[in-house]
Amino acid sequence: MDQVKIGKFIAQLRREHHLTQEALGAKLGVTNKTISRWENGNYMPDIEMFQLLSREFNVSINELISGERLSDDKLREEADKNLVSVWKSGSFSIKDQLDFWKKKWLKEHALLIVTCIISIAAIFAYGWIESLVWLLGVSPLISVVLYAVLRNQMMIYVEKRAFKSPE
Repeated sequence: MDQVKIGKFIAQLRREHHLTQEALGAKLGVTNKTISRWENGNYMPDIEMFQLLSREFNVSINELISGERLSDDKLREEADKNLVSVWKSGSFSIKDQLDFWKKKWLKEHALLIVTCIISIAAIFAYGWIESLVWLLGVSPLISVVLYAVLRNQMMIYVEKRAFKSPE
């Protein structure tokens, strides 16, 4: 999607309908600055605004997204291109989704992680103070096992949410 081209087309349509930015903004429920930002290509209208603009100017949403009037032959071709373009620009990548859910899991389980760290440190300190060599040796092993368990729980949580099956 070419934001500048879309903006110029919105400006062209607004002028064709003899509307000022203020008047169009009032009809759509936004400020004249918002209209100006769209027309300059600094911002894109959201889907609801595309719908309102489409009705106001009597053009299709595909024409708005294409930034030009489309003939019937070109409409189908541009519709497919626009759908792919919107899909790519509007959806999170798998990596983004995985990162989001990992951060969410870490926030939700921060207290558990802190408690585990404190517990292992206490076990290690007790082993040090009491000169229990076997406890000093077991503490790192407990840490590794606990890390593996927590990591596994996190990945199950993340995968269930990032790879949800469509309902």
